[in-house]
Amino acid sequence: MVKIDDLLVEAGKLGASDLHVSEGHPPNFRVDGVISAHGAVAPLTAQDMYDILGQLISSDEVESFKARREHDFSFSFRSPEGEEARFRGNAYYESGRVGIALRQIPMRIRTLDELGLPPAIKQIAAQRRGLFLVTGPTGHGKSSTLAALIQMINTTRREHIVTIEDPVEYIYIPDKCIVHQRQVGIDTESFAEALRRVLRQDPDVILIGEMRDLETVGAAITAAETGHLVLATLHTQDAAQSVDRIIDVFPPHQQQQVRIQLSSVLVGICSQQLIPLPAGGRTVVTELLLANPAVRNCIKEGKTNQIKTLIQTGSNIGMHTMEQSLADKVSAGVLPLETALNYAYDPKDLQRLLYG
Repeated sequence: MVKIDDLLVEAGKLGASDLHVSEGHPPNFRVDGVISAHGAVAPLTAQDMYDILGQLISSDEVESFKARREHDFSFSFRSPEGEEARFRGNAYYESGRVGIALRQIPMRIRTLDELGLPPAIKQIAAQRRGLFLVTGPTGHGKSSTLAALIQMINTTRREHIVTIEDPVEYIYIPDKCIVHQRQVGIDTESFAEALRRVLRQDPDVILIGEMRDLETVGAAITAAETGHLVLATLHTQDAAQSVDRIIDVFPPHQQQQVRIQLSSVLVGICSQQLIPLPAGGRTVVTELLLANPAVRNCIKEGKTNQIKTLIQTGSNIGMHTMEQSLADKVSAGVLPLETALNYAYDPKDLQRLLYG
């Protein structure tokens, strides 16, 4: 029988961010963004997959998975050497066969400095109200950024933090704050339902794992309006696209009112990407929007096409575009130009910044 513990230990040794197991394939690990097969393990059978599933979740959860065809979960793991790790998982069917994707979550929450994020983000941890978004593709460190912010608040303020996640990822040990972590499907029915109730729980800071639908987005804006700091993620590319996505979720007749609300509550948007380095490892590049009066006015008037210009000219308060972040990495010799161009939102702008 294939033991999932052995694969989890191997994931730790390799420094893999993800482990993929599926019928008909050997286990695969994602290291520094690249997936490769585990050569020492034969392709997994259907029985192997159900054995692995039974090692990861309870028998009741297995039955629920068979009925619903999808299942999210998370768990902590201790290796025989005593090293601890935490994983979030998704079990699914593809072509009638079982697949499982496991994402490794560091047990230690790294600081904003350790993550290589711009110093200006630290000011978000001092905000008392408003909405701050972290955006970018899946697997590019959004959860780590939010965890660093939550931990910074946890160690510097005496408040109540409530997280709503699917599933719970980082585990916070209360320091100066009270921290309550709610998992969708276990502690609450949905993001929207949890957000409807959270304002009765005397929160100061609310973390939303993902703003997925109109109800969740609407509740997040309401929570920010009523004097709470709300941190959330979106799967959008840049700041302007994030603003448009939030507004477009609402019916046309509500959109002007939402623009006004969003312009008053938004405190910032950080868009980020993790880029592989030539010698191994990855580096973070970011775009940072901080909502000053000019930005708020653009949002209110529906002129999101002007947001990038405001970011470009807002360096005095810490704002920068993705291309400016990439140009700094190229100039410092961290990234080759060809790699940077592949990750630029506007390659021509990157070349202009580098060569005039």
